[in-house]
Amino acid sequence: MNWDIQLFKLNFDEKETTAVSNVVKGGWLSMGEKIKEFENSFSRFLGKDIFCSAVTNCTAALHLSLLALGVKKGDEVIIPALTFVANANVVKVLGAIPVLADCKSTDDWNMSIKSLESKITARTKAIIVVHYAGYPCSDISKIAQFCKSRKIGLIEDVAHAPGAFVSNKACGVWGDIGCFSFFSNKNLSIGEGGMVSTSDQELNDKIRFLRSHGMTSLTLDRHKGRSISYDVAHPGLNYRMDEIRASLGLVQLAKLKEGNQKRKILTERYRSNLSKSSIVIPFTKQPINSSSAYHILPILLPKDTDRESIIKTLKEERIQSSIHYPPFWNFSAYAGQFSPKDAPVVAQICNHQLTLPLFPSMTEKEVDKVTNTLLRALR
Repeated sequence: MNWDIQLFKLNFDEKETTAVSNVVKGGWLSMGEKIKEFENSFSRFLGKDIFCSAVTNCTAALHLSLLALGVKKGDEVIIPALTFVANANVVKVLGAIPVLADCKSTDDWNMSIKSLESKITARTKAIIVVHYAGYPCSDISKIAQFCKSRKIGLIEDVAHAPGAFVSNKACGVWGDIGCFSFFSNKNLSIGEGGMVSTSDQELNDKIRFLRSHGMTSLTLDRHKGRSISYDVAHPGLNYRMDEIRASLGLVQLAKLKEGNQKRKILTERYRSNLSKSSIVIPFTKQPINSSSAYHILPILLPKDTDRESIIKTLKEERIQSSIHYPPFWNFSAYAGQFSPKDAPVVAQICNHQLTLPLFPSMTEKEVDKVTNTLLRALR
């Protein structure tokens, strides 16, 4: 369908075209100098003494993180009940057990440390925290201290939050490992791609071995004559990014701060337009000294609202919407493993959540059309 207002649009121009063209003309497509430049630039973006490794996508980043932390069959990994299914999938494929933690409230949709603490057992090996919709988890500092005291690995899923900060510290550097997504609809878009961040040299070395077959040298090293052969230090996988996507990443990284600011302005317009309605836009109370990346615009519809009817009305006006996210207990792959009782706040949210369009090139006039149509549909 041709939407008048899409859920998202790429923030691309001739700079991305030129960047890709230069890589193609250069004749080297696999991991090379652009990867290094992108990793170094992203490291500086996150802060001092942070190691970054570019990978194929955020799911790969999560998988590598669990492997690096030694998660194995029978271990338990606590994940948010409100998140994309990748968080559960990467745990399951390792033979470990995903355990759901609830949200703090219907205003703060991030993981609650109180719920997290109630799910801890002797088998808890790691915790994955998501900064939902780009809003930093308000308990991230407490969760990081808790994990350190219990010697539990902490992974931050920062797919929604590149450029978000808490107390002048970037999301993605609070835990042992941070995992970023550069999927097409993300704030930093390259099609498919991700990044793993850590301040731990040993974890960084493990991740870099694991992402490239466990080899001690890359194809580029042999091409440049820096090595003749290689050793395999650890059985690994192929989760490498390519030069084309790294070149896109460098351009997108330069646009990220401005893009996030535009998202903020549009979000404030949404909040203003819907302030007198029965619709709830979460995260009205953000942590002190925190900043959001404003990745998506989630709303909570009134309890007696027919969500499908709302979606249909928006569609009739050629306005795209979505749901972030369907609950795990509704998926066939997880039938009988999870229940709404595991996370009652999330259960309430999932039944009434709707995501509205948000992207940097969106206009305030388009926001007005979305909210006017939404309010009319509610009436």
